[in-house]
Amino acid sequence: MLELRGVHAGYGRSEVLHGVDVAVPADGVAAVLGHNGAGKSTLLRVAVGLLRPRAGTVTLDGEDVTRLAPHQRVARGLAYVPQGQQCFPHLTAAENLRLVADGRRDGAAATAEALDLFPALRPLLRRRAGLLSGGQRQQLAIARALVTRPRLLLLDEPTEGIQPSVVAEIQDRIVELATGAGIRVLLVEQHLGFALRVATRHYVLESGRVTATGDGGRDAERSVRQALAV
Repeated sequence: MLELRGVHAGYGRSEVLHGVDVAVPADGVAAVLGHNGAGKSTLLRVAVGLLRPRAGTVTLDGEDVTRLAPHQRVARGLAYVPQGQQCFPHLTAAENLRLVADGRRDGAAATAEALDLFPALRPLLRRRAGLLSGGQRQQLAIARALVTRPRLLLLDEPTEGIQPSVVAEIQDRIVELATGAGIRVLLVEQHLGFALRVATRHYVLESGRVTATGDGGRDAERSVRQALAV
């Protein structure tokens, strides 16, 4: 389980997170919801080790990883998919996956398993990633992260700018990963309906503070909208 406790973090003189507590359930998905500028992406950067907190702790399965570098956290089972369907645009989809798979003993098998989750990528493997649609690039980014066989997947706005049919497919894959593959997920999202459908637990982040928390599910959507005034 990933836990962030009493986390203060920011950039330069500006503090973005003010004593944030977030825990990923041992058997599911934690969704962090909030408007732009609430501190959601900063929270993920702290979780993966790209930003060291000014105070507070980050623990993974009871181990304090607050001072560990990102590659050390990846070695412990974290995988991070940043916002923006990030890929290497001049490489093919297959080459994007191979960058992660090469050097791994189980790279070929892990790649095949990732493609089984996103079969729409198979006919596109020889196409340059920069020529894929936004939804296809997002699927590729998630598949590439899964090649590392993570125990915990961190997703930053995976539905941003993506057509509804692909949003539904990504939603199904997240549920499948959490319930079938046993991969825990920390999801940052603005699409409330999507996030709450896949979440076991949700947190509302406003101006760098957790202002509401509760279980996931569609029944939570009304209270979350009230908390966010939307």
